[in-house]
Parts: sequence; C-alpha cells; structure tokens
Amino acid sequence: MSITKPVLPAPSGQTGEIAILAKALGHPARVQIILTLMRQKTCIGCDLTDATGLAASTTSEHLRILKQAGIVVGEIERPRVCYSLNPDALAPLQAFLMTIAKHPAPPLEVQS
Repeated sequence: MSITKPVLPAPSGQTGEIAILAKALGHPARVQIILTLMRQKTCIGCDLTDATGLAASTTSEHLRILKQAGIVVGEIERPRVCYSLNPDALAPLQAFLMTIAKHPAPPLEVQS
C-alpha cells in the first residue's frame, strides 16, 4: 500500500519566475558574484572580475544573467557601474523552496 500526499499547486503565476531565478543561480561563478556582493554590499565590475577569476567579458555575461533575473542591480557611477544585490527578487524562489522543505516526498517503497 502506498501513501499518496496531495500534490501542491505551484505558486500562482510564478513558475516562470521561479525557473528564471533558479537558472540564474545555477552557475558557480554567479554564486561567487552573489557571495562577493553579500560581503562587500556594492562592487564595481573589476572587483567582481577579480573575485570570479574570469575574464571581464565572461563576468559581464554572468552579471547580465543575474541582472535580467533581478537578483543584481547596477547603478552607473561614471565611468563605472556599481553593482549590488536585490534580495527581494529572490522571494518567490525562497517561498517555493520553503514549501518543498515543509512537504517532503514520502519515502520510496522498495518493490521485492
């Protein structure tokens, strides 16, 4: 006999947004950029390039993805762009992960 838990609905209208956020966090360099911004609160692009150890163009591409997801914001302070985190952007992903954590899947039954 298997125990079936009700399937929880995805957050209304947020499935696409959650997927974009998860994808944006899906690369070690982007996670490193976020960790750097958490420590320093604000950084210019060259600081982030140094933190990732990647070429400026590669770091720029990772920043573009994070900015597109809304996780990172950039303000132009001539001649540089100053980047910072927008933690509120992660609220849909956080709520989704909390829902998963509160409703774990039942243990798998082993067929003999």
